[in-house]
Order: sequence, then C-alpha cells, then structure tokens
Amino acid sequence: MDLQLDNKTALVLGASKGLGLAMAQSLADEGARVITVARASQGPQGFDHISADLDDPQAPAAIIAAVRAGGRPLDILVLNSGGPPRGTAAATSPADFAAAFDRMFHAQVALVQAFLSDMRARRFGRILAVASTSVIAPIPGLVLSNAVRAALASWCKTLAGEVAVDGVTVNLLLPGQIATDQLAGLHTAMAESSAMTPDQVRARALAAIPAGRFGDPAEFGDVAAFLASPRAGFITGCAIKVDGGQTVTL
Repeated sequence: MDLQLDNKTALVLGASKGLGLAMAQSLADEGARVITVARASQGPQGFDHISADLDDPQAPAAIIAAVRAGGRPLDILVLNSGGPPRGTAAATSPADFAAAFDRMFHAQVALVQAFLSDMRARRFGRILAVASTSVIAPIPGLVLSNAVRAALASWCKTLAGEVAVDGVTVNLLLPGQIATDQLAGLHTAMAESSAMTPDQVRARALAAIPAGRFGDPAEFGDVAAFLASPRAGFITGCAIKVDGGQTVTL
C-alpha cells in the first residue's frame, strides 16, 4: 500500500531514540520529510533536526520558529515526550505535577495550536500524540504519567471533534511494553524497589502480554506512519493500543 506521504512534512518530538526514532524512521521510509526534535545537539542521521528541551519554557516558541524558517508547511505533528519520574499519588507534590504538565501538556498544546490554523486552511493535517495504556488502566507508581497523559488524551479527543470537518485528524497511540531502553530502565527500577530480580520482573511482564513477547519499536512506528497518512483520513478521535493485547477493553 502506498501511504501517499511523499512531499509531506512531519515534525516528531522526542525522536533521538526509542519510539520517537522509530516513528521518524517509518515516516521517512514512506517518503515524508521528517524533522526530529530532541535535547541532543545533533539528531539521528538522515533527518533535519531541531535541538530543544521541552523542560525549557522557551522551547515551543523556538521549535515553531525553526519549522517556519524551513519554508514548508507542516502536515504531520507527532507529540512524544519522555515519561516523568516515578511516584505515588499520596507523595507527589503540586510542584511535581506543575513541572510535568508544563513539559507534557502545556508545551505540546502550544505546538498544536501554532500549526493548526494552517492545517485547517489547507484541509489536511495529522496530529498524533503518544500517550500510554495508562490512560485506560493507570499504572501503579507512575502517577505523574497517568495523570498528565490522561489530560492530554481528553484534550486530543475534544480537539478531534472540532477539526475533523477541516480534514485534520487527531489520534492517540497507546504503547504497551515495547522493547526500548526506557522499558528496560523501568524494569530495572521496579526490581530495585522490590524483592525481585530484573529477570523476574521481565518474566512477569512477558507473562502479562497475550502475544507472548515485547513489541518491536518498528511495529509501533509503522502504526504511526499509517495514521499520519492520507489513507487514514476517516480515523480520528481514537486511542489506538499497540500492546500485544495486554490492556483489556472492548
């Protein structure tokens, strides 16, 4: 299937590694011109790159200016941010929540709003937000991620209904346990806070996945590329699980 992404321009946040890099690669493989955003001063080979840290309040404005300076309208915006620190609901402070919301909600909303008018005027746009299956089933010990990603999911669902008539789709991707460095780090942290070894944590995690394996980042990237394509124009306001069947919903 030709995804018709030739000559489309995509901006992918958090694209130096992991799921962000996988999405950038899948989009590029289908012909899109991809601009990566990450903290690193140099991005992955083969992509235009913007160095920015969403913990910096000035980052959204800098990203917007850099994209516009490139002279090509943005067709695809992929929102993707690293997870905040672990923590419990009882012990996480309001300041911790404020910092997480600034990076994972406010900054990403600002980027969408900056490019949305042009997408609507051209009657084509694709907005993808990488959240987590925690928006369906909160994950113990990850209260910041659970709360902020749920807020972004609700905002995206609301936006989807507002802009669908203009040819702009808004969807969420909900990754489960996909084999990235971030997942390995999470398993290590879980082992350190329990009486289990990392191998035991990994085995327990695998046992909970009906597919019997962790996901491949490339599989996740390919789902993103399809949703970002003109082929997926009738899919909007959806939360697409990519989790091997782990999260139980109808």
